[in-house]
Amino acid sequence: MADWLAALDRRAELRAKAGLTRRLHPRPAGEAVTDLAGNDYLGLATHPEVTAAAARALSAYGLGATGSRLVRGSTDAHHALEDALAGWLGTDRALVFSSGYLANLGALRALVQPRTLLVSDAHNHASLIDGCRISGAETVVTAHADVTAVAAALAVAPGRPAVVVTESVFSVDGDLAPLAELHAVARRYGALLLVDDAHALGVTGPSGAGAVAAAGLAGQPDVVVTATLSKALGGAGGLVAGPAEFVRHLVETGRTFIFDTALPPAVAAGVHTAVGLARAGDGLRAELAARAAFAVRRLRDANLTVPTPDAAVISVTAPGPEAATAWAADCRDRGVAVGCFRPPSTPDTRSRLRLTLNAGVPRADFERALEIIVECAP
Repeated sequence: MADWLAALDRRAELRAKAGLTRRLHPRPAGEAVTDLAGNDYLGLATHPEVTAAAARALSAYGLGATGSRLVRGSTDAHHALEDALAGWLGTDRALVFSSGYLANLGALRALVQPRTLLVSDAHNHASLIDGCRISGAETVVTAHADVTAVAAALAVAPGRPAVVVTESVFSVDGDLAPLAELHAVARRYGALLLVDDAHALGVTGPSGAGAVAAAGLAGQPDVVVTATLSKALGGAGGLVAGPAEFVRHLVETGRTFIFDTALPPAVAAGVHTAVGLARAGDGLRAELAARAAFAVRRLRDANLTVPTPDAAVISVTAPGPEAATAWAADCRDRGVAVGCFRPPSTPDTRSRLRLTLNAGVPRADFERALEIIVECAP
């Protein structure tokens, strides 16, 4: 009976030897660290207007949605948020899920019909990878950001329904997919384009509408956009946006929508307020761009390997998983929280520190945090 537990222990030992142990680190409210690990890019998670809107909805609706969206979980707050998101992204409709992960699973499953081919970027997020797997469709994984490889994959499947699947700003290295070129190739072969805009929404594009809008693809009938509400908008939940017919299809058939308890109304209300602040946040986006440029210069001056970021994610190469873990721990001990990415969370064999910029962090604290990262480097 205990054999399966012993097997789990053995797997844990092997992960430990490879430097891949993962632990939870609970943080107290008001923790005195400089946060370069979270995804609150615009500093809206604690914005007083956002928290006040959430508090009002909490008082009005209670703690949870009390049911799935099709039972009792749809509130005025959910529908107002969906209308605001669709207007911002320039799509017919938007649908809110309880997480970005479930939004990706649901969107991919809903896009698949018999004989569908999915063409997925090698650096895609785990939620997109799992969505492709769960869909049951044949999936071809193409080299990262390789438009020629995508075209080749589509060319050998003439007449089949197909979907090109990509992030916009990739979550590990912070680079931007060639969205306009991918869309042109997809359209040439009659394929759809699914873009996870999680790390671009609120950070790039006109009025922060994301990389899809920046590429001139907003509202295109062959483009579906997904994103999380937990990054630049400072809340929780996910969204799928696109043609009205597709959103209707999700409402009527999407298992991760139909059978999941709805996002709490208080979160929906807070995120709705955050959308308005993000749309008006050109100054915050300019500050993020300035900080990204400053960080790259400082880190490169210290002979660290840092690719040029396209948004607010900065990847810093570490010598290996153990070194990355020790580096992140040393930074935390000195009051700086950074992301630590190691295989299998990375799309290759490299380990990294991932710095995510937050316009709400005081500039002096941000610059001091960079000095600590440099001083702690292995």
